[in-house]
Amino acid sequence: MKTLAIEFGHAMRKMRKHKGLSQDELALRAEIDRSYIGRIERAEVNITLDMVYKIAEVLDCEPNELLPSRAYLEGQESSKA
Repeated sequence: MKTLAIEFGHAMRKMRKHKGLSQDELALRAEIDRSYIGRIERAEVNITLDMVYKIAEVLDCEPNELLPSRAYLEGQESSKA
């Protein structure tokens, strides 16, 4: 499931940049450590659903906008086999 963390991190970074926010600003608004934002974007950590919703709220998007589809993930996993 590393693919899920990678894709979430990419989507979060893309949305953050689209909204014109730095990692520092996102972290400040979400009340989490800035280094944690970087670790999420680099897929170094698995985050909780609570954190997904908190980040989505700050980014003014729906949580599912940050998540890849199941079909996409299944395609990624099958291409590794």
